[in-house]
Formats: sequence, C-alpha cells, structure tokens
Amino acid sequence: MNLERGGSEAVTRDPIEDSEAGSLHDQLKVFAREVGVLYSAERVRRRELEHALESAREMYLATMKSLAHVVEAKDPTTRGHLDRTAHYGLALARRVDPELAERPEVAYGFFLHDIGKVGIPESILCKTGPLTELEWVVMRSHPNQGARIVEPIPFMGEAVDIVRCHHERFDGEGYPMGLRGENIPLAARIFSIADSFDAMTSDRPYRSALSLDEAVAEIRAGAGTQFDPRCVEAFEELATEEDVLVLPDRRRRPSFATG
Repeated sequence: MNLERGGSEAVTRDPIEDSEAGSLHDQLKVFAREVGVLYSAERVRRRELEHALESAREMYLATMKSLAHVVEAKDPTTRGHLDRTAHYGLALARRVDPELAERPEVAYGFFLHDIGKVGIPESILCKTGPLTELEWVVMRSHPNQGARIVEPIPFMGEAVDIVRCHHERFDGEGYPMGLRGENIPLAARIFSIADSFDAMTSDRPYRSALSLDEAVAEIRAGAGTQFDPRCVEAFEELATEEDVLVLPDRRRRPSFATG
C-alpha cells in the first residue's frame, strides 16, 4: 500500500483502485476511438445519402421538365410559354413576398403549371376554334391531373398547390375548386397574373398579341375579380421596370433555375 503526503496528513492509495482506474481510462480511450470511427462512418453515409437524394431530385425534375416540354410542343402557339411565365412569376413573387420567391418548389410549380395537359387530347388542346361545353370540362381537368402527377414527389411542396390552383379566381369563379380570396395559395395568386399576362401578350390564332400597356390595363381591370388586388398593384409597379416584362417580339429565353 502506497502512502502519499498531502499537507500534514498522509493519504493512503490502494494499488487495486489504481489498477481499476487505469483500466477504466483505457476502456474510455477505446470507446472514444470507436465513437470517432462510427461518427466518421456516419458522415460518409450521410454524404452518400445526400448525393443519392440529390440525384433522385435531379432525375425527377428532368422527367417533369421533359413532360412539360412535351405538352408545350403539342401546341406551337404556346412555344416559350413555360420559360416566360416562370420568369414573370418569379419576378412578381420577389416583389410581393421575397421569401416565397426563394423557395425552389415555387419555381418548380411555375414551370410545371400546365403539366396536367399531357393528358388532354390534342384535338382539344390544339383546337383553333371555340371549345364546346364538353371540351371545356375536359380542358378544365388539367390542374387536378397535373397535381396528381407532381404530388407524389416529396420535394415539390408548394408546387402542387400552384399546379392545382393557378386557374382559381379571386372572386371564387375559377376552377377546379372555386376557391376565393386568400383561400387561394399566394403563389398561385401570383402566378395567375403571370400566366394571363403571357397569354395576352402572345399571338394566338384567334387574336393578335396585346401591347404591354394594353395587357397591364387588362390585369388592372381584373383586380378583385380574377386577380388579387395586392398582387395586381405589385405587377403594375413591376411593369414600369425596364426589361423585366419582356414582350414576345423582343424576348430572351430565361433559364429555369432548379435550385
């Protein structure tokens, strides 16, 4: 038995206790090493999982974009519509709610809004004359069809609401659900203006494109009925900014950012 002197008192130390303390210390060192190895392995596994998820995300987006372009290719009068409306929608969203505009799923929804038209017969989708009542029933099914296509994809989030609700009207007279006012998701209220603006400023078989001023006046006239008045006010401000709303005869094709 060892004796150690501390001050005026002697302290007795037991060799067995010393041995047990040393053994415990060694065990803790081994445990710490094992924890370190497990932590490193977990970091590697997490990186691999993140990479796999990102690859799946990119694959889903590529598939959805391809489907959307298939729809657009069916109707030559809407060429470039997807890129333009996504551009207009994001520009307006940045003015109305900057945080909303930063969410990737909002851009996805703007770009994929018409993906449900992949299930609409070309005889209806590309018809140059007025649609019959029955044909309108079929055409108006595309928001729900589109929502069913994108809904199973986990990271789509608000994109599903945009796809489903972009034809709702502020006065409740839209489709497919007849939502009214702020019951319509904000992103869909914003996009309905972008979608209508592009339709107005594009040539169609049954009419020529409106000028910027004419289109803005039409949007203004729809405040409180077709469109959210607050979004209309922001759109009017946006229309005064040079080169933000680029008309068909001088358009560049903005790239669709997926991140």
